[in-house]
Amino acid sequence: MKSFEFASAGRIIFGSGSAQTLGELGRDLGERALLVCGSGRVAIDQVLNGLRAQGLEVTLFRVNAEPTLQTIEQALEVALAARCDVIIGLGGGSVLDTAKAIGALMANTGDILDYLEVVGKGLPLTNPSRPVICAPTTAGTGTEVTRNAVISVPGQKVKVSMRSPYMLPKVAVVDPLLTVSCPPGVTAASGMDALVQNLEAYVSAAHNALTDAIALKGVRLAAEHLVQAYANGNDLAAREGMSLASLYGGLSLANAGLGAVHGLAGVLGGYYPEAHHGALCGILLPGVMRANLEALGEEEGREDFRERYLAVSHALTGDPTSTVEQGIAWVEDTLRLLSLPSLSAMGARKEDLVEIAEKSTKSSSMKKNPVALPPAALLKILENAY
Repeated sequence: MKSFEFASAGRIIFGSGSAQTLGELGRDLGERALLVCGSGRVAIDQVLNGLRAQGLEVTLFRVNAEPTLQTIEQALEVALAARCDVIIGLGGGSVLDTAKAIGALMANTGDILDYLEVVGKGLPLTNPSRPVICAPTTAGTGTEVTRNAVISVPGQKVKVSMRSPYMLPKVAVVDPLLTVSCPPGVTAASGMDALVQNLEAYVSAAHNALTDAIALKGVRLAAEHLVQAYANGNDLAAREGMSLASLYGGLSLANAGLGAVHGLAGVLGGYYPEAHHGALCGILLPGVMRANLEALGEEEGREDFRERYLAVSHALTGDPTSTVEQGIAWVEDTLRLLSLPSLSAMGARKEDLVEIAEKSTKSSSMKKNPVALPPAALLKILENAY
């Protein structure tokens, strides 16, 4: 058995109603809170009242889309002006990424570009982040337990990360009740993100004994609960199952990495910012599974990865006798049930696909794919999802 390490949020609190602890948790970590939230009203009044009841001064910052350099700079200015000493993220992945980036930048000198990968200097953080509490309102990204924040740079058509162990949140509060009001379309797309994250971590070249146990269970949970959560958002059992699948996906990807689905989806998201990341992941998954299996072939020493895809298929279908092709068919059927759009319907342009395939080879997620895929194979995946 190979050696491994495992890192996550300092504390994880899971369960329906657990968001009621945010006030007490915030009070234990600071006196002046920046509450980063989305554009809606989901639980915001309840959390605000809970924080203020504990004597905290609260400053609100809203995130209306995926964070850009400008978003982060504005939020940082607000947090510094209010002398905030604890950051609380309440929302989807974009909100939580913003909260994590603010906490890191408040504790480290310099500009955000000093720490960004690809478009910046990629320097390591030298100081631990200000305390960050993350409470997701969607079941998808698992950002509440990861060590990076994804930032969009529209001018360069890329999404890039700030990444450091110092960015792991102090506390992750995963309350499935916060996801009940999530609309069907977002439930479907974010839920596919959770499924893909678990699946890619399980077949990752950097998988380990601990991520194996978590990721395969995450695939099963998403397979069992995603369609029902989409069909009936008030089904608490389905919401709990998907919240746990999302948490497992975050734990797994943070420690085992991802693969070609996310390598392609990250570049596509830079070209088409309006496309939902989870929807991109879903529509790419069948093609990536087929491409990986074809590239793995019958090559000696690759048996483990072929067996992993077989285990994934059993988890997806719930049938221990199913084949890998039946697992892929399950994904395709589920995409139709969830009404997830094609790449063309999400605004992708066919003339961009060759360039996207080329750029995707340099994505950090590609490094953990179980087999290296050349640009021609990546282009075929994109064309099949178009």
